[in-house]
Amino acid sequence: MLMVADLDYILKRAVSEIISESELRTLLASGKKLRLKEGFDPSSPDIHLGHMVGLRKLRQLQELGHQVVLIVGDWTAQIGDPTGASVTRPILTAEQVKANAETYLQQFFKIVDKSKTEVRWQSEWFGKFSLADVIKLTSRFTIAQMLARDDFKKRFESNRPITITEFLYPLLQAYDSVMVEADIEFGGNDQKFNLLVGRELQSMIGQQPQQVFMTPILTGTSGIKKMSKSLNNYIGVAEPPEIILGKVMSINDDLIIQYFELLTDINDAELAEFTSAIRSSAINPMRLKKRLAQEILLQLYTEAEAREAAEHFERVHQRRELPTEIAEYRVSFSSLISADDSNVDIPSLLVSCGLIGSKSEAKRLISQGGVAIEGEKIKVDKASLTNGCVIKAGKRGFIRIINAD
Repeated sequence: MLMVADLDYILKRAVSEIISESELRTLLASGKKLRLKEGFDPSSPDIHLGHMVGLRKLRQLQELGHQVVLIVGDWTAQIGDPTGASVTRPILTAEQVKANAETYLQQFFKIVDKSKTEVRWQSEWFGKFSLADVIKLTSRFTIAQMLARDDFKKRFESNRPITITEFLYPLLQAYDSVMVEADIEFGGNDQKFNLLVGRELQSMIGQQPQQVFMTPILTGTSGIKKMSKSLNNYIGVAEPPEIILGKVMSINDDLIIQYFELLTDINDAELAEFTSAIRSSAINPMRLKKRLAQEILLQLYTEAEAREAAEHFERVHQRRELPTEIAEYRVSFSSLISADDSNVDIPSLLVSCGLIGSKSEAKRLISQGGVAIEGEKIKVDKASLTNGCVIKAGKRGFIRIINAD
């Protein structure tokens, strides 16, 4: 039997708002196997720790015997962003959607129990939609209701365009809830309007309105904006353990408590101790970050893999030793050297071997002292290389250069 303290933990910890909490508590006490809806946009194949906040809630409720229903937004992903203003909602082909979704699902099931998850694709119902169905759906809502959404309201008041298609997205998401008969829908607190539309549409057609379960938005590693791949301030759940640990160690100290609260199960008393210790400078924040990284890794990887990542960090970053395994990159040295210069263009090399994404990024890193050859930082873009030398780029990038001549 679920204890009240356990239920309070699920409904209070890492929760932004629940509509309606009293109704949800009644449902959870009823013994009914609830259908927990979570939708995702397969415009990107990767999940990061920001997504993990809500996925942990799904897992907690799964462990109480409830059913997760994962909606793959394959139909809306092929529409894209009608304004052309969003880089996170590009138009995708059916093949791209399927490829992204398969990768996403693999990562999703690192956190959520696959055996207790029902996967549904929007195209199951929207693939059969006719114009009459679209008109019938849109007739249930008014323009005034749509303009109640904050971003729509601001754009309308500033005379910026809003396409009719944009108004459709909340309705399509709501229709998903109708088709899977969702009891609870989960999302970030920035999704409140869309989640409430689903609740309203269900009531209109005679279904029990879904409960709306919103989780906080996790701040990205830069400490300013929300975690996002497009902002390059994310920690991916499928990244290697040593990369995840390294990124956690690099977060600002003022994010430590937020990450503990939203991403781990340490108890509230211990969380309060950590908060007090940070405020009084009674503990080195690095110790807490190491603990945080381990708590996160143990949810995604085995204990041995988490331990190896910690040992790698201490060896490479604290004792300044080289990793035990360094990838090799074979290249003809003669192809890197111009006729009038015996030095190698390092930015080009860093891009070609995959350590850096662009030459401009590589040049910036060099100017900041972030590139070293055999342990010696370089300040210029060209340098001489020896066969088997190790180049380090940034805090975690290592490559051994092998002369293929």
